[in-house]
Amino acid sequence: MINNDILRRLSTLLGFDDEKTRAVFKLNACDITADKLVCFFKEKDDAAYIELLDVELASFLNGLIVEKRGAKEGPQAVPEEDLTNNAIFNKLKIAFSLQADEVIETLELAELSLTKYELSAFFRSINNKHYRECSDEVLSTFIKGLKIKLQG
Repeated sequence: MINNDILRRLSTLLGFDDEKTRAVFKLNACDITADKLVCFFKEKDDAAYIELLDVELASFLNGLIVEKRGAKEGPQAVPEEDLTNNAIFNKLKIAFSLQADEVIETLELAELSLTKYELSAFFRSINNKHYRECSDEVLSTFIKGLKIKLQG
């Protein structure tokens, strides 16, 4: 998925205005200017569009975890330079404090059925033989399910 689309969908889903979205970035020590944020939300064919980098999306997601669950003891999470759909999915699961059953229910709200075994494959180490890459479709469906769950 395109990082800008993920940010746009999550900000809309959570009802965050620009100020709140910037505050969530700051929770992970990422300072995004108001002008830059506006450019993140532009359509890809707009001349002012700026691509949201993996490290910036990781900062937003880490900030979202702090926003939703509170800051943890010790050093704050370091944003990843390379972000996979699996990492995004996992950060969202953590931010919304979802257990496997709740993730499955959320996916089913958006009409995707997965077993616990299939779901757990997304959260395994990449070196595990049962690891499975999370597709754009699964991640998009999960975000759609979150929207239904939170707004419906």
